[in-house]
Amino acid sequence: MPGERVVLKAQLHWAMFLGPTILGGLGCALLGDGLTDSGASASSMACIALLLFLFGLLYLLSVAVIYFTTEFAVTDKRVIAKTGFLHRRSLELLLTKVESIGVAQPLIGRLFNYGTIVVVGTGGTKESFPNIMAPMESRRRINTQIAGPA
Repeated sequence: MPGERVVLKAQLHWAMFLGPTILGGLGCALLGDGLTDSGASASSMACIALLLFLFGLLYLLSVAVIYFTTEFAVTDKRVIAKTGFLHRRSLELLLTKVESIGVAQPLIGRLFNYGTIVVVGTGGTKESFPNIMAPMESRRRINTQIAGPA
């Protein structure tokens, strides 16, 4: 919008790549172990390992698409969030229509400083955005914008 300025551009946290990396790495390790052995059990182990590796790779690809196609920003007038590539989801909510901003952080999210930001608008609109880096700081900056100039 004319005269609007971005005050926060949040990013997704790298920790979302941990699950697919561990799954793919486990498949890779088991595949290497299964190829060195011989016998029927070794070939079934190699098949399972290959499936784990392929699922890990597909999972990594889907996480990468989410990571690179998600935008979350706050301007001096709106909260803007867009996610998805083929299936696009977007939210543009005027700051005057924001009822509350919530943050959910699991233990690992507290350790690595990421979490889910939940934006509740007037009328019950509730949108959640997972894996946001520094969610408490983001919430503080959104609340500062809602409060307006001091």
